[in-house]
Amino acid sequence: MKLGRFPATPFAAFIIVLGWLVLSIAGCARQDENAAFSGKGKNILHIFNWNNYIAPKTVRHFEESCKCELSQDYYSDNEEMLAKLAAGATGYDLIVPTGNAVHALIRQGALKPLDKSLLPNLKNINLAYLDTAFDPGNEYSVPYAYTLTLLGFNQEKIQELGLPIDTWAIIFEPKYLEKIKGRVTVLDSQRELMAAALKYLGYSVNDADEEHWKQAADLIVRAKPYWTAFSNASYVRELATGNVWVAHGYSNDMFQAALDAKNTGRKFTIGYSTPREGAVLALDSMVLHRSGTHPDLAHQFINFMLDGKNSAELTNLIGSGNPNMDAMQYIRPEIANNKAIFPDPELLTRLEMLRDLDRKQRRLLSRLWTEIKLR
Repeated sequence: MKLGRFPATPFAAFIIVLGWLVLSIAGCARQDENAAFSGKGKNILHIFNWNNYIAPKTVRHFEESCKCELSQDYYSDNEEMLAKLAAGATGYDLIVPTGNAVHALIRQGALKPLDKSLLPNLKNINLAYLDTAFDPGNEYSVPYAYTLTLLGFNQEKIQELGLPIDTWAIIFEPKYLEKIKGRVTVLDSQRELMAAALKYLGYSVNDADEEHWKQAADLIVRAKPYWTAFSNASYVRELATGNVWVAHGYSNDMFQAALDAKNTGRKFTIGYSTPREGAVLALDSMVLHRSGTHPDLAHQFINFMLDGKNSAELTNLIGSGNPNMDAMQYIRPEIANNKAIFPDPELLTRLEMLRDLDRKQRRLLSRLWTEIKLR
């Protein structure tokens, strides 16, 4: 409010200033009333989440149901999330880490235990995804969604070149890579890329033998000159537009790339498959961070997401795997019947969840990763 020049008399000036103060106080009162009505500044749930990992309409439904606001910050890799928290990021009520990162957070004492009396919808979760090695008894975590790490590819190009689509060899063996040089991307993730190499060599993704890790690193270095990029996000667009022919990535990303290529009328199709050697199954879970200030609201959100209909909205949006049995009735058939998203019992035997590493193993992996990037 611009007052302009004061009148000449002190009394008149006093009257104008008094009027300005009354109007300002009234305005602030209205702002506070509006803020309370909208939930802003009062009832805000702060979530640290993967990008695009909750359907917009699910956010709206939750905010309507709780008369609150949902605020999200994002990360693209578990290591990034852990590093930000270690650097002092606080105030998150709820985080959605992958299993090995859940274990790391538990070990650090960074999580609050759950009150399961507030989670009646926990009964909807498939028992196969409960009582995991990273959180026995689910004291701290509730399954949210999962992805498989696999191969996405331009079906027409790969068929034309006569390349295999059911083995990690296509991203590691020069005899195949020579045909697709500069058209291949791999994940910019220490654990995921090493896991693919270990699996191809016949080892477990959780093999911690130093000699086996060196073999995996050598395999990666040999293949690296044929790759166009290490990428955690852009490969979706590059695959969908035809710039990339083979990508190592996540099942929900491949689902999106296939959908984008179809919707934009591309003259090729994007396929994706799980290599016969096996792969990583990444189970993401909802956990309560110790720095959060709204534990009741966080429990309300978890129980809301455990409702089958709400849970299915994410799968229908991005093609994520879903551990919620009640959600299956709401998931589109073409997604529910896709084995690369919902693996059958035989495929499940070849999938592994990554486990957390100890300090010595982390240092070794970090050194190997630096060498990989520099060579």
